[in-house]
Amino acid sequence: MIWVGVAVLVIWIGMIVARGGFWLVRERDGLGDLPALENWPAVTAVVPARDEADVIERSIASLIAQDYPGEFNIMLVDDGSSDGTAALARNAAVGSDRLTVLNGARLAAGWTGKLWAVSQGIAAAGTGGDYLFLTDADIEHAPDTLRSLVTRAVTDDRVLVSLMARLRCESLAERALIPAFVFFFQLLYPFSEVNRRTSGRGGAAGGVMLVERRALERAGGIGAVRGALIDDCAFGALLKRQGAIWLGLTDRAFSIRRYDTIASVAAMISRSAYAQLGYSPLLLMGTILGLCLTYLAPPLLAVFGHGYARWMGLVGWILMAIAFQPMLRFYRRSPLWGVTLPLIASFYAGCTLLSAWQHGRGRGGMWKGRAQAAANL
Repeated sequence: MIWVGVAVLVIWIGMIVARGGFWLVRERDGLGDLPALENWPAVTAVVPARDEADVIERSIASLIAQDYPGEFNIMLVDDGSSDGTAALARNAAVGSDRLTVLNGARLAAGWTGKLWAVSQGIAAAGTGGDYLFLTDADIEHAPDTLRSLVTRAVTDDRVLVSLMARLRCESLAERALIPAFVFFFQLLYPFSEVNRRTSGRGGAAGGVMLVERRALERAGGIGAVRGALIDDCAFGALLKRQGAIWLGLTDRAFSIRRYDTIASVAAMISRSAYAQLGYSPLLLMGTILGLCLTYLAPPLLAVFGHGYARWMGLVGWILMAIAFQPMLRFYRRSPLWGVTLPLIASFYAGCTLLSAWQHGRGRGGMWKGRAQAAANL
């Protein structure tokens, strides 16, 4: 038992000290250190949408309202919606000539649904414009979102600038589980390492991405990641090979998709959890064991252990709770949630097992009636 305690301390001290400071939540999109531009490049936003009637009007209205000095157009790709998504989008754009609605073609073999829609939007936008603004249909933007993205891309010489939109955190399920989602994402893709020019680590958040068109073309276009279920991180890795990229948290872009129940959060996590492990049973087993050692062992040692093992478990639990505090503050949640991180991590472990089980049943990557994981095999 003493060796389990030693392992717990090594893991948590290592993550806090040697994981790019992921837990400090320092990478944010404030622009106080970036100068204003004299010439604003042309931008085309591409918005894939499939049955998004409950969110599309707010999302499109926020894009129409962008306070952007340069040329800006919006291409909405209606991916076979059956709920009037396209009509609602047009209604949100009444009085503006920025929006074009494209009826998407039937899903092509080897593509995930979102990326197939995005590829059609990029093709329809033509070759004009310097940047592509790839954003999801459930994201509501502040009026200066695009201006901030372009300013950073141009002045800081980044071929990709991506923002982790602030996720909705209102229901009990969201308050309990959503901050940890971003915490775990930053653990896997430390933003400071993603942003460091000399690092080989790439990553992005798919809800808000501004990409230099020429860099995307050099990388082989969106088709280079056409089968990726975790498309944003695959996209970030692709563009990192073309130049510097930047990823950060934001208060400018908000996800307005609701996760009101534990089941809806579980569905969101399980959609891609097994894909993160490359659909490997061995990696799945190792991940579950690693989660148990990292998150469950500390409280179990603290409660049931003896002597040095108990104290090491307690210290590990305290370090865990401390590491979670900056993210809890970002989402304006009680610091007491830090003590519950072992339970939250257990839920995520269960969702990972669920993801593997769904994949085995041919239901992996389920989204809007499509099982997409098979496209990756």
